[in-house]
Formats: sequence, C-alpha cells, structure tokens
Amino acid sequence: MGLISEFKTFINRGNVMDLAVGVIIGGAFATITKSLTDDLIMPVVGYLFGGADFSGYFLRLGDLPEGFKGNPNSYADLKAAGVAMFGWGQFLTVLVNFIILAFIIFLLVKLVNKVLTKPEEAPAPAVTPEDIVLLREIRDSLKK
Repeated sequence: MGLISEFKTFINRGNVMDLAVGVIIGGAFATITKSLTDDLIMPVVGYLFGGADFSGYFLRLGDLPEGFKGNPNSYADLKAAGVAMFGWGQFLTVLVNFIILAFIIFLLVKLVNKVLTKPEEAPAPAVTPEDIVLLREIRDSLKK
C-alpha cells in the first residue's frame, strides 16, 4: 500500500491539480482560438488573396491515384486520397492560430502578474535613536 498512498499524495498536491485544470482549460481555449482563426481571420486573409478558403492553398507533388473520384483542386479530397502535397495554406492557418493563442496567453500572464504583484509600499521612516534626538535638542537650545 506504500506505493498507492505515495501516488495519492502526489495527485493531491496542488501543482498536479493546477496542471490538470490548466491542460483542460487550455484545450477548450484552443478550440476558441481555432474558431477565431478559421472562421473570422483566415477568411478575410483568403479574400484579400483572392480565395475563399486560405487553408485550401497547396502545391500538389504527387500524381492522382487510379480511380480518384474527388475534386483535383480540393485540398481535403486530395489529402483523403493520400496524394503528396505541400499544404502551405493550411500551415499558414495553423501558424496564425498559434501566434494568436501565444499572444492571448501572453496577455493573460501579464494581467495575472499585474494583479498578483503587490505594489511596493513606501519604506517606513527610520526611527531616530534617542541620543541623536537629545543631541539635537541640546544644539537647538544652544542656538537660542
């Protein structure tokens, strides 16, 4: 039972649970970012470059297989058929998705650091020793 109790202790540590929550939320957040990229940003980029679906840009490297029934200009059909392609549009879509996700995570970390860091407090005034106070009083009395 020693191994099982050690495992329970390991799992119940805050770091492991925080990591699990982070992975789950990160996965959900990635789907939101993917939708932002695929449904909002890349269609605009594709429109600017003259195509409706930017991820469909590719360079076909291999020949069409015998009995190919799909569209020879469709990235999805060619990929399903196993045709060798250089899918630079899909790669660019994934790259933009990553950059957006990394930037949003950067902003979140920056916000959390700003919230969690305490503002620096002004240092408390130094207490003057009693002998210095007494000497100042004597000095002021002598001046009068």
